[in-house]
Amino acid sequence: QVQLVESGGGLVQAGGSLRLACAASGSIFSIKAMGWYRQAPGKQRELVATITSLLSTAYADSVKGRFSISRDNAKNTVYLQMNSLKPEDTALYYCARYNSGYPSQVDYWGKGTLVTVSS
Repeated sequence: QVQLVESGGGLVQAGGSLRLACAASGSIFSIKAMGWYRQAPGKQRELVATITSLLSTAYADSVKGRFSISRDNAKNTVYLQMNSLKPEDTALYYCARYNSGYPSQVDYWGKGTLVTVSS
């Protein structure tokens, strides 16, 4: 059973920064793609960023140039560095693990960490 545990959320002023972390259990972390999603109140969950086992990254247009996803396979952890935060970034942020299928789909979710950006 895989567990994903997010941390690092909190309250920050607009323009500030936060770094989220997601610690994953399991011995095959390094070969799995990982992602961050978010869900704002009253809105659908949306993809924020992904990183593959080969360190290829992709970002939603709304966060390009401000957010950066990375991973440390030795620590089984994926990070989301968030800079120049805006009030519209306020959401519950979820970590996700992708399976090895094609197309790859999320097979495990974390419980989320709340990010609140004040104006």
